[in-house]
Formats: sequence, C-alpha cells, structure tokens
Amino acid sequence: MSDAQIECRDLWKIYGKRSDEAMKAVLAEGLSKEEVRDRFDCVLGVRNASFSVRKGEIFCIMGLSGSGKSTLVRHVNRLIEPTSGEIHVAGKRVDTMIESDLRQLRAETIGMVFQHMALWPHRTLGENVGFGLEVRGVPLADRRKAAETALEAMELRGWIDHYPDQLSGGMQQRVGLARALAADPEILLMDEPFSALDPLIRRQLQDQFLSLSEHMHKTTLFITHDLDEAIRMGDHIAIMNDGEIVQIGTPEEIVTNPVDDYVADFVKGISRVGLVRAETIMEPLDGRAPTPKQVRTDVELGEIIDAFMEDQSPVTVTNTEDVPVGLITITAALKALRG
Repeated sequence: MSDAQIECRDLWKIYGKRSDEAMKAVLAEGLSKEEVRDRFDCVLGVRNASFSVRKGEIFCIMGLSGSGKSTLVRHVNRLIEPTSGEIHVAGKRVDTMIESDLRQLRAETIGMVFQHMALWPHRTLGENVGFGLEVRGVPLADRRKAAETALEAMELRGWIDHYPDQLSGGMQQRVGLARALAADPEILLMDEPFSALDPLIRRQLQDQFLSLSEHMHKTTLFITHDLDEAIRMGDHIAIMNDGEIVQIGTPEEIVTNPVDDYVADFVKGISRVGLVRAETIMEPLDGRAPTPKQVRTDVELGEIIDAFMEDQSPVTVTNTEDVPVGLITITAALKALRG
C-alpha cells in the first residue's frame, strides 16, 4: 500500500444481470460501452480506473454527464459495490470490509457533500449539522458545540436554532458543508456540491472552501462537470469519458499537454494566464548572458506578459537561489498564451 489517503486500483463497475458475463467479455475482447449494452444489456459505469489521492490534497474528477465520475466517487465509501478492483481508504481495504467496519468508516473517517443537501426540514440547523455525531452517540452538549463551530466556519454564526426553509440555497449548501465538517472526518467526498448555485454564490463558496482546506488539510475528492471549477479547486485533475479515466495531471499539465482530442476540446477555451509557469516555457540559457528583467521559475504567465509591456527583450528565469536557469522570449510567452 502506498502513502495515498485514497487509492483505487483497476476498478470496474458493470450494471446489469449479466455483469459477470459482460466483464469476462470486456477483458477478453475489449468491448466498448455500446457493445456491452447491445450484447449483454448491461451498462459499463467505470472501466479499469486507477488513481491515488495524497493526504491533504484536493483531487478533482471531472467529465460530462454519464462519464462515470459520480459512480466512481460512490465506490470510495462503497455506496456502490465494485464489479472488480481494489479500493483503499486511510490505509484500509474498503471493497472487502465487513459491514460493521464499513459503517464505522463512513461515520468517522469520511464526510459526504452532495449537490442536493437533503436537510431535514423538521430539524434545526444545529440538529442537522450534528446528526453524524448523534449517530456516534456523542452527548447533546458536545454535538451542539461542534455544530456551532462548524456553522461559524461557514459564516452562519447565530443560525444554529433556525430551520432549513428559512435559508437561501447558498446558505443551505453551507449547512451541508458544515454537516460534513462537524464530524471532523479525514476525507471529504464532494459530488458537484456547488453546481446548482448562481455563479457569484458558487465562486464565494469555492473561495470559502479553499480557505478552509488550506488550514484544515482535509483530503478531498471533488466531483465536477466544470473544467474551470476543477482547475480552480484541484491540485490534480482526472478527466473521465465513458467510464474511463483518460488523463490525470495538475491543472497546468491538463491544459498545456492534453493527451487526446477529447481532453483538448475540454481545455481549448481555458485561459492560461494563471496556470502556465515560467519553468514550463523557458528555454535553456545555452551560454547566453542573463537579462536585467528577471522572474522566478514559479511565476505565472500573466506576470511574464507584464514584463514585456515596456520592451520585448527576453526575460531571465531564476531559481529559488536567484541563479539564472533559463530565458523566455516574447514569442514563447505569446504561444503559451494562445495555447
């Protein structure tokens, strides 16, 4: 087992009465999703998916509707039984776990946040947020204190005794996040949590969650169909198509080096200004003298473009010890900007 907090190995999910038969045929003949449907009346939900998520990182899984991203995330806490493959969470093998251990994992290690919060209308926000702790048998006073802290973290101080129908959609989404955080899980599974919100509220919640993640260090598996959101939120991104993971990489790697036309179509409209870094587009010095204009290797493209505003001479790139390691010409910067 690696040091990953979440790891899926060779994961398959085929729905249908003839799933075992279909699985054998897929492995033997390499059938497509359509061929599996036509020959076996089965649906290929996840195809040979492998990925790992390091402790404390936000790992985004994205794809169009029907790509398998939500099916994949539901395997992590075994809301869906895999057809084949291994699932490891926090050092434990989930796909072979007995029911009592699985309930404990869900209650203590994993928190889930969905697009639709499903808050109980007859319970106060404090009771909704503290429900996970109630299941664990935590005393009422401790549950209320934890709920209060979680609601305050989501900028809902003073709302603990109100009811869900008194809140806006964005506020209800904050309650859902508070509910997941109140139990203090190591891992968050977030399935399109912001996709139903207005753009401004959505961005505010993204900012709020990124700020919380920075100091709470939760390991997060974040599902989205929006590449802009994935790039903004994710340390790494996995792109899915027809149940298969077609590329995994950092936002910069996904945007600057798509592996196929499917991924290229996804990223063609994405701005590179805040993604591409100096070390990605610099050329070796090759004996050339450093220029007065200098940027560090981790400087983003927008700042590099600014360096060419007054004159178009090359920009020197330096490492963390201020040693020159490369040059960037205006041509290289413009090519990077154009993609």
